[in-house]
Amino acid sequence: MDAVRVALLRDVLAGTAWPSAARSFAGALRSSVVRHGGGLLLVGTTGYEPWHLAAHLGDEARWAGLPELSPTLVRHRVRPGDPPHLAVGPGRLEVAGRGATLLVVAPDRPDGGLLERVHGARRAGATVLALGGGDDGDGDGDREVRGVAHEALTVDPARDGGVDLDTVQHLVSAAAGEAGPPSRGGGRGRFGDRLSRLADHLTSPPPPERW
Repeated sequence: MDAVRVALLRDVLAGTAWPSAARSFAGALRSSVVRHGGGLLLVGTTGYEPWHLAAHLGDEARWAGLPELSPTLVRHRVRPGDPPHLAVGPGRLEVAGRGATLLVVAPDRPDGGLLERVHGARRAGATVLALGGGDDGDGDGDREVRGVAHEALTVDPARDGGVDLDTVQHLVSAAAGEAGPPSRGGGRGRFGDRLSRLADHLTSPPPPERW
């Protein structure tokens, strides 16, 4: 999502808690990867692979000059012949420890194997952040995701006026590429910075396609 669309999205959500909540979560993410010099692992559930968030974080990493923000996408199913950046399986979580940042995106209830691996990574010293999809009926799935995370942000469209996980992922990825708190002028300086970076991006040679 480009800078103009993100700004429009923030305008639509002005007066709600979402822009601030997304910036707070993104700040925790950015702080962790900068402090540890990278090591960002991004994983979804067996039914949901966060391709778009991986691509958006990669874009923000390039635009902000912050390579630490570029994630490694951990996939539950890796096929023979997949390119190296798409061939990282769940075993990668088993060796994640101190210095790693693990971002879990779970719109549905994660299976026990994923939760066990994430618990293991946290015990080994990894920083765990989670974007959850809200109540799964009995509430256990969301509580399990939040329980394993150092920082968590839960999205429930039924409760949050139709705001869904995809929308919040756009807000989080955009905010992760921005430094500092919003300006007192309603965020116009931040938007100007993003437009400037976008102009630089559009006039520079395109990077090789990753995702």
